[in-house]
Amino acid sequence: MRMIIRIVMLIALLWVGLLLSGYGVLIGSTQNAAGFGLQCKYMTARDTVSVQYLHTESGIIGITDCPVLRKTTEVVDHG
Repeated sequence: MRMIIRIVMLIALLWVGLLLSGYGVLIGSTQNAAGFGLQCKYMTARDTVSVQYLHTESGIIGITDCPVLRKTTEVVDHG
């Protein structure tokens, strides 16, 4: 029982951290537009956000993989 309470507390603490910081955690990615586009989905404390990136395998133009953490535009606490 103690382990379940600790896990719930840890999840709640992580959620509050995401809410106050404005960051999102990567939950999935798909390639589109003939392999030149990369759509990344991030879970924030409020909702999920989709972001489009230019993608190449070499990374010379665009990115090769989605970043694990991404700052979103909405932040609850600005000060």
